[in-house]
Amino acid sequence: MIAEVIINNSAKQLDRTFDYNVPDEMKNDIKIGSRVLVPFGNMKRLEEGFIVNFKETTEYKTKDIAKIGKESTLDENKVELAKWIAKRYFCNLSESIKLMLPPGTKTKNIEKRIKEKTGNFVILKKEKDEIEFEIETGKIKSEKQIRVLRFLINNDDIYISDLEQFTEVSKAIMKTLEKNGYIEIYEKQTPRNPFINKEVKSSNKLKLTEEQQNAYEKIEESIDDKMNSEFLIFGITGSRKNRNIFAVNRKGI
Repeated sequence: MIAEVIINNSAKQLDRTFDYNVPDEMKNDIKIGSRVLVPFGNMKRLEEGFIVNFKETTEYKTKDIAKIGKESTLDENKVELAKWIAKRYFCNLSESIKLMLPPGTKTKNIEKRIKEKTGNFVILKKEKDEIEFEIETGKIKSEKQIRVLRFLINNDDIYISDLEQFTEVSKAIMKTLEKNGYIEIYEKQTPRNPFINKEVKSSNKLKLTEEQQNAYEKIEESIDDKMNSEFLIFGITGSRKNRNIFAVNRKGI
């Protein structure tokens, strides 16, 4: 299997894919969007790249992919979006791909990247009916232990800090339950969500003024006719008018 790799470099001459062989031991773990390290040219150090496609054969002599990155933040849909952005805005595909990456993970220096957040979670280790039986028969007598177990029966697999807050018990109680085989405390990765503490409100469609509507219709007509036209929209200071330049060529890009 051959992987088409885009090198993580903004140089224009590198804005194309390079073919690399996928070793047999990597085939089950590699996918479109995977971040990989590959030998490149005559450089001694490995270069970072992103897999954007697979194919069965190649006409070129290929080297093996050296390593797959641990991060799994890209998928095929994001890669396709990056390709569209690169084509639409005439920019390097590697730069478009980096727009899809979470903040803090774009640098090529792996040591400086923000690591994925991990946390301790709690799940029940015994069956719920068995736990309820032991509570009813008095085998479990501690009020705090019962509070934790009853909460987990209805809310299994919860962040340990949340469990502490909702049940008002200490980690020592949970450690005792873990020791006695009722629960398991384990560590897992929690994805970073930049919008978790932000309230994003949807906006209503704005009504254009007569002058704005007239300008919009002229631009829309030019786009529909695939005319090679340029438009400059004027606005007051701070209206981001420098971004409102529309260029339409005969390719419709």
